[in-house]
Amino acid sequence: MNDAIYDIECYSNFFSVVIYSPNSDKYFTYEVSERKNDIGRLANTINIMAGKKMRMVGFNNMEYDYPVLHAVLSYHKTRPSATWEKVCTIAKVKTNAIIDGDFRNRFDHVIWENNQIVEQVDLFKIHHFDNVSKSTSLKVLQFNMRSESIEEIPFDPRKPVDPKDFDKLLEYNKHDVQETYRFYLETVKAIEFREQLSKIHTKNFVNFNDTKIGKTIFQIELEEQLGKSICYSFDHEGKRQPRQTFRSKIALADVIFWYVIFKDKGLNLVHKWIQEQVLSGQTKDVFTGIDIDDLGELVHHCNKKAVKGKIKNLNCVVDGFKFVFGTGGLHGCVDPCTVESDAERVIVDLDVTSYYPSLAIENTVFPQHLGKEFCNIYAKLKKERMRHAKGSPQNAALKLALNGVYGDSNNVYSPFYDPQYTMAITINGQLLLCMLAEWLMEIDGLEMIQANTDGVTVRIDRKKTHLLEAVCKKWEAWTSLELESATYKRMFIRDVNNYIAEYDNGKLKRKGAYEYEIEWHKNFSCLIVQKAAEAFLINGTDIETFIRNHEDSYDFYLRAKVPRSSRLVIRYIFNDDVKQQYPLQNITRYYVSTTGGSLIKIMPPLPKKPDKWREFAVTKDRLVTVHDVIAPLENIDFDYYIKETEKLVKPLLKKLK
Repeated sequence: MNDAIYDIECYSNFFSVVIYSPNSDKYFTYEVSERKNDIGRLANTINIMAGKKMRMVGFNNMEYDYPVLHAVLSYHKTRPSATWEKVCTIAKVKTNAIIDGDFRNRFDHVIWENNQIVEQVDLFKIHHFDNVSKSTSLKVLQFNMRSESIEEIPFDPRKPVDPKDFDKLLEYNKHDVQETYRFYLETVKAIEFREQLSKIHTKNFVNFNDTKIGKTIFQIELEEQLGKSICYSFDHEGKRQPRQTFRSKIALADVIFWYVIFKDKGLNLVHKWIQEQVLSGQTKDVFTGIDIDDLGELVHHCNKKAVKGKIKNLNCVVDGFKFVFGTGGLHGCVDPCTVESDAERVIVDLDVTSYYPSLAIENTVFPQHLGKEFCNIYAKLKKERMRHAKGSPQNAALKLALNGVYGDSNNVYSPFYDPQYTMAITINGQLLLCMLAEWLMEIDGLEMIQANTDGVTVRIDRKKTHLLEAVCKKWEAWTSLELESATYKRMFIRDVNNYIAEYDNGKLKRKGAYEYEIEWHKNFSCLIVQKAAEAFLINGTDIETFIRNHEDSYDFYLRAKVPRSSRLVIRYIFNDDVKQQYPLQNITRYYVSTTGGSLIKIMPPLPKKPDKWREFAVTKDRLVTVHDVIAPLENIDFDYYIKETEKLVKPLLKKLK
């Protein structure tokens, strides 16, 4: 391990860098302030690290920590005798330019690999936390990683720090390094995977998220086959521009495969309605907010619950099962219930293998500017993946390459951009799944349970599974696609995105509200609820017994999070109705207790009432105890956790007969 973990703090009168060396298990602290100026010592350390070809690991260091550090070191190189005030000013000016600058220009401050003094590894980028939907702070990770303490910055970064607080700020700086190191340990396998890819492709993948890895591997293959200019061109200033296909309009009739056919009248009307649509650039709203008057005869075959004359999603009800269409894929599900296999019937789950890539390959669908060779390369990568064992870096990378292209075809910054390609894949994907479902529903007694993006789940008489297999083979021959199947012992279904499925071998598939082994960007609050719900549903364990005897106290913790514009407080009301409240961190760890205070979120006023700050109870009608530093849990309000578990369980108690 030749990595060092670091973090910086920057104020107008204080600049610090703390570096941790795992090899020596030592922390190295560098301070620039009125009491000391370690800039020379810091520069010497960085040069030694560069000579040893070490890497500096941080959290969002590519867009913040390293640009500031690089600016300071560059200034020191030209003015080695500069005062501490000047060094702090350089650091603060760069900090303000990054934080206050236009988000669209955030990459202007990044120091790219060939100009870095020491190579940077950014955990923030590896985990794709720079994606808005996955944005996650180090403080949130401290909750998710079960850190001993969650610490937010103790001083206002817009103001100078009182010299008496310098040591406290250094301790905070060190704490962030410790937490970054803990997350680094959670990321080591992902980093090793990227290092292996870097050797295979002679390109540095270390700071790439999974999606970017997939797109880049596909792009490399395209450029090797079709030339370096296939994905990008260069303008008169030498700036790289992605080659793309823009569409002023997309006639959906032009993208639907000729072999899509239906017997059911409702599905035929859906087919016809989609064919009549012409999109003007936008793809996301084609299936939503549809005026009932525009549905024509289809209105008699759909769930037409409307708001202000519009239905939420295009849908079609076939033999009581509602198929819902959307740009994210097909959805459909029985009402909340438990579905079981038994001696007579079996639950069968059918998935299309590499569905979206296979649709493009088998039907020669491609972004127009990339040409038909796109499909040949797609097919080559799919075949190449099959040559490598599951779990190998080659297999994992090629899977990312296959799956990453579809999503990027609707990304206006991508060289794969062609929204007509996006619509061809998503629309045909839904229609072909509906075809499969329709053919299956012709089997007497077969029950549709779910339809979801790339597959369907059904329950069928065990004596008729040969009919199901025959339909699957017919559909595979008709579409040139492949189906994979699995059988479930039971399914506990709230809806299409929230369920537990138990395989015949006892393994569990958890989705949505029933997951507790989740990705780092998700909310790790109150995991006792999911675990208690699963114990009840799978093993019949009494909910109250499970919760009261649960030994992992951390599973009782919840996380409160508010933006910087808002505040969190804990409010106590005493016997004489005297209110007393205390401010909390914007990210606070707590549990629900029978004693304690009320957790209150205070939000800025609305424009129409500029003097009235808004208050909301975070855990309504319940008291809480805050534990930003972990301590034994006392007076747990077990009733709260039991009721939250019952919310997950009760809707599923009805059995599908």
